[in-house]
Amino acid sequence: MNCSSALFTDFYELTMTQGYFLKKHNPRVVFDMFFRALPFDGGYAVFAGLDSFLENLAAFRFSEEDIAYLRKRGGFNPAFLDYLSGFSFQGDIYSMREGTAAFPGEPMLRVEGTLIETQLIEGMLLNHINFQTLIATKTSRILQASRQGSIMEFGLRRAQGRDGAMSASRAAFIGGASATSNTLAGALFHIPVSGTMAHSWVMSFDSELEAFRDFADIYAENPVLLIDTYDTLGSGIENAVKVGLELQKKGRNFGVRLDSGDLCYLSKKVRQKLDEAGLQKAFIVVSNDLDEYIIAQLISEGAPIDAWGVGTRMVTGGNDSSLTGVYKLSAREQGNSMTPVMKISNNPVKSSLPGIKQVYRFRDSSGQLIRDMIALADEEIPQTGPLEFFHPMMERKSYVLDEFSGYEPLLIPFVKAGNRIEAVESLRDMQERCRNQLLSLDETYKRALNPHDYKISLSGELRRLKSRLVEESSH
Repeated sequence: MNCSSALFTDFYELTMTQGYFLKKHNPRVVFDMFFRALPFDGGYAVFAGLDSFLENLAAFRFSEEDIAYLRKRGGFNPAFLDYLSGFSFQGDIYSMREGTAAFPGEPMLRVEGTLIETQLIEGMLLNHINFQTLIATKTSRILQASRQGSIMEFGLRRAQGRDGAMSASRAAFIGGASATSNTLAGALFHIPVSGTMAHSWVMSFDSELEAFRDFADIYAENPVLLIDTYDTLGSGIENAVKVGLELQKKGRNFGVRLDSGDLCYLSKKVRQKLDEAGLQKAFIVVSNDLDEYIIAQLISEGAPIDAWGVGTRMVTGGNDSSLTGVYKLSAREQGNSMTPVMKISNNPVKSSLPGIKQVYRFRDSSGQLIRDMIALADEEIPQTGPLEFFHPMMERKSYVLDEFSGYEPLLIPFVKAGNRIEAVESLRDMQERCRNQLLSLDETYKRALNPHDYKISLSGELRRLKSRLVEESSH
């Protein structure tokens, strides 16, 4: 997982930072990381990847070999290379906690420091957060579709390289996966590992029955038998029932796995045969290019499936291969104070929000999430209603919330002066946070198709600041 070389950055970061260095232009600045559109046409995202980013940030250095490469490549001033040889991040980072539900336009991280150091880490930050947030979100959607069933991440062999597989296993667990097939991820991240047999196990024996018996003999705790190597409803389930009855006499349970065919039809027939044999406790696991839409359809048709093994479409993001996360300058030092700045575009979605900001999450009396407000970090937000919320893009549109039970700031300090000040959480804590966040989110926001839009608003002061900068830019 660790890629500590500071060459893990886009080349233009180096060309820009050399320019800043040579022109002695290195003021204090603030950058926001946010995404513009929800992945999968969904109603929410699950923030993930922070600890992976911070782990790599702590080791982000230019080694002697890195400097030698840049010197050989040419185009870099010796004094700048000397500066890089002693580089380490000394700024501050405020962030949401992993497992937090996130929505478009609101900062998930705020990075404060000098222009050079905040610029150099951009690529690495976006690489970690964009991918892991995408996969955590996809897994959460799959879990929602399964109606909180047992989801196992089986994507190692289809992931984009070693780093992709490791990051995906980590993020999938945050999003709600109960286990992974990735043994290294299990060891490093303390994730339960799961796996049974491939078709090659069955094919390597003289008979399917012998293959099942030998496997059940070796693995005493709930062995899972893959029954679709030859004929699922012919030999497969019949041989599994024979072994299952033998196990039942010994007080042991087992399961069967389907990896091909019409999973709805087959699972119903398999369940019928298991029940008729008196094996009501036996469980059914399915795999085979699953995603949230297929799982939702199987459940709606009453498929009696107990656990789901999901691989390719979980760890790659399926039809949505990336999160639209961006990193934008929002304030810079001018004299003795910080001056807000913003990107202004004819396309409102491409415009950014100015200033040093905080994100507040509001709840009703039952603890349900109502809406989020993006405000200036030093702005006083009333503890009680009525409170006016302003539309992030429509200047004259606002909403007054008369009552709310309270709110919480989402961006908390994780790094100060380059040192981590917030303890590392376990992935189980992050997974539990994700679960609780989604329990607090109305079902209409969690629909796989046509979800309701969760409301993101601006505070009064931020709305006025944005309007003023847009107005000034037109003159």
